Amino acid sequence: MTVPQFGIFAQGTIAHSFVEFDLRPDVDMVAVAGSLRSLRQPAVSAGGVNLVVAFGSALWRALAPEHVPDGLAPFQPVAALGGHRAPASQHDLWLWINGSSRDVVFEHSRAAAAAIAEIAMVSAEQDAFVHRDSRDLTGFIDGTANPQMLDAPTTALVPDGQPGEGGSHLLAMRWIHDLAAFEKLPVAEQERVVGRTKARSVELEGDAKPPTSHIARVEISDEEGNELPIWRRSVPYGTLTEHGLYFVAFSADRPRFDRMLARMFGTDEDGRHDRLMDFSRPVGGAFYFAPSLTLLAELSR
Repeated sequence: MTVPQFGIFAQGTIAHSFVEFDLRPDVDMVAVAGSLRSLRQPAVSAGGVNLVVAFGSALWRALAPEHVPDGLAPFQPVAALGGHRAPASQHDLWLWINGSSRDVVFEHSRAAAAAIAEIAMVSAEQDAFVHRDSRDLTGFIDGTANPQMLDAPTTALVPDGQPGEGGSHLLAMRWIHDLAAFEKLPVAEQERVVGRTKARSVELEGDAKPPTSHIARVEISDEEGNELPIWRRSVPYGTLTEHGLYFVAFSADRPRFDRMLARMFGTDEDGRHDRLMDFSRPVGGAFYFAPSLTLLAELSR
């Protein structure tokens, strides 16, 4: 039986830390694999802490060439004719640590970085938090359309029998919001930008939901019209001077991410972009693969 990383689905934590690493020059892959043992068991014994480990495509191919899922590749910059862009900020290793309080998460993050310090160096890090009842800083609830928990594994995990089974494709992007500009809009217009009501997160219908609304652009389907959901785990971050959303999503395959980005940035066939991007811009994007716990255990041995 293949066991996925439980942290992909764990709920209820309020403090989050995302840390990205690059391998040190000429590091040995045997040493990298050995370091996984330390990452699977955080050093600080406090309750309610989750750890998710994910790998860039080059590192994962070097570690486990027989377990590379279809489509795994680095994030490529996106540039649309309308001026909206997404720069790449790809690194080798990605850690997501979340828990019940900031101090506990900090201690675990520090311990994880120390555990792999000989093979990798910190290249980027971002603290984040749950805002009210899981709302984005714009005031809208984030992830309303997520699959139910029983359906989440089907959405997020590579199916059995395929390379990388039980693992998950991961997209991580940091977005900076222009809240001052967004909040100048009347609430009714904000709702048309997002595609949902602000207070209760009810999806707009018919002509009330513009084709350029955020919800309309991120809803994707296959050729038969079946919806292709993703498992969103995004959380807000920031200070008074810079704030936004750290977007995190997991998928059973890579193409649905590519399709979603094309529809958001206006590089899809209809040429429309997500209007929410007029008020929020990405400053980094990366693709990673979060293998199953079963495979991580095999590699660490």
